[in-house]
Order: sequence, then structure tokens, then C-alpha cells
Amino acid sequence: MAKKIDIPVVINSKVYTLSGYEGEDYLQNIATYINNKISECKASDQYRRMNAEYQGILLALNIADDYFKAKTKADSMVSEDSNKEQQLYDLRHEVIEAQIKHESALRMIDEYKEQINALQRKIIQLEAEKGRNDD
Repeated sequence: MAKKIDIPVVINSKVYTLSGYEGEDYLQNIATYINNKISECKASDQYRRMNAEYQGILLALNIADDYFKAKTKADSMVSEDSNKEQQLYDLRHEVIEAQIKHESALRMIDEYKEQINALQRKIIQLEAEKGRNDD
């Protein structure tokens, strides 16, 4: 099992300690993401005029918006993947059916060739008998 780590990160010009099992890079990426969202919000004059509570709510709403958009996209990709898996399963089934039909057709061809050969031998035999009867 992974060991829990604690790392200091700077978020909005303040140092915080993040803890987790995911690894230092992952935790640092989270801090970077939060800093980027704060910078996006601070770019708005309206955001800068809000009190800290409203700023926090707006920041949380922006993060939630990103989360739900990413989740919708991920769900869509999972659904698309599931559809493609079903299509692949169907295609494999069709290939197997085609192979079975092909093998069956090859067996029939072999059977017909044997029948043709037998009939050709019969024709030769009958022609030979006819030739003897004509003499």
C-alpha cells in the first residue's frame, strides 16, 4: 500500500500542507489547478468586488462546473466505449458466422467435386459399355 505523504504547496500566495496517498506530483497538480481557477476568477472585476465568502462560493461553483463537465465527458466516453465494445462483439460474431458458412461451403464444394468425379467415372463406364455393345 502506498505511503501517505505531506507536501507544502502555495495556494493563493499562502502555504498549505496537502496530504495524500497519490504522490507528490499529483498533489502539486491539484494546487496548480486551484491556483489557476483562483487566477481565472480574479480576472473578473465582479469577483474582486465580492466579499471572501462569495469569492469562495464562486470559486467552488467554477470548480464544480469543471468537475461536472469532465464527468459528463468521461461518462460519454465510457458509453461510447461500451457501444464500440458491443459493435466489436457483433462484428466478431459476424466473422465467426461467415467463417462457419465459408467452411460449410468448402465442404459442399468438396462433396460436389466428389459427386462430379463419380458421375464422370460413371459416364466413362457407360460409354465403355455402350462401345462394347455396339461391337
